[in-house]
Amino acid sequence: MNNLFDNPSFVAAFFGWLTAQTIKFTWNLITTHKLDFSYIISTGGMPSAHCAAVSALAASVGIIEGISSSLFAVALAFALIVMFDAQSVRRAAGQQARILNKIVEELFKEHHLSKQKLAELLGHTRLEVLAGTVLGVSIAFAVHHWW
Repeated sequence: MNNLFDNPSFVAAFFGWLTAQTIKFTWNLITTHKLDFSYIISTGGMPSAHCAAVSALAASVGIIEGISSSLFAVALAFALIVMFDAQSVRRAAGQQARILNKIVEELFKEHHLSKQKLAELLGHTRLEVLAGTVLGVSIAFAVHHWW
């Protein structure tokens, strides 16, 4: 292999992430009629790009190595940890940021505080995780079909 793009598992993971981010960017463009390139690298939203990437990676490894291989077990465990983190820890952090931003906004009305806001779009709902997972597995099968 000369580079990462010769590796079908990397290609599947990369295109899983890229497709999910493109969907978010396009949806935002359709709904707001504004070009916001931050959606290309943003976290949170539908579908989960993290979940699309890791599920595409795990599915690709499973296709190549077989689902009884140790390498697939590692890839699957990695994917499950990322998915759990996306819909629990990161989602909770986003909800806390939203509440803190409201508190600071109320305090700012009475006191002079920084207007800097915390990032609120960090995690995912279970549906966003599921959509990212389905997208990633589908892309892995598509990559291997055309490979």
